[in-house]
Amino acid sequence: MTLGRMGAALLAWLSASMLGLAAGAVWMVPTMLHGAALPWLALPLGWLLGLAIRHWVGRAGLPAAVLASYALLLAALYLRCLAVGANLAGMTGIGLTDALRQAGPNLLVQLAWMAMAPTERGIYLLGATLAAATAWQRPVR
Repeated sequence: MTLGRMGAALLAWLSASMLGLAAGAVWMVPTMLHGAALPWLALPLGWLLGLAIRHWVGRAGLPAAVLASYALLLAALYLRCLAVGANLAGMTGIGLTDALRQAGPNLLVQLAWMAMAPTERGIYLLGATLAAATAWQRPVR
């Protein structure tokens, strides 16, 4: 693998990560307004991420599908970590950023995993599958 291809692959993973984190932050808005987890939003979000990554990568196929499913799963994990941080902030009376910083990533991920029901995890996997399928197929011309 040449240095240019390695750089392009690293940029693709970093870009998919940023897209997934942004999607998780946007997903947090209706979750906080509703006051409960909205895992069903993984389906439309997975479709949108699949479309975005397919067009961004420039061609359909396995690389776009892997990046799209990764972005959706990262968005779901980030959403759950933000929700846990918001719950901690509400229980302790400190700000959200302070709660996130003091809890740390390990505790946030563990609490987020424990807060997810098996059906919720299944919906997230279904959303990741939809994202991969959308990114995999070729656009209709």
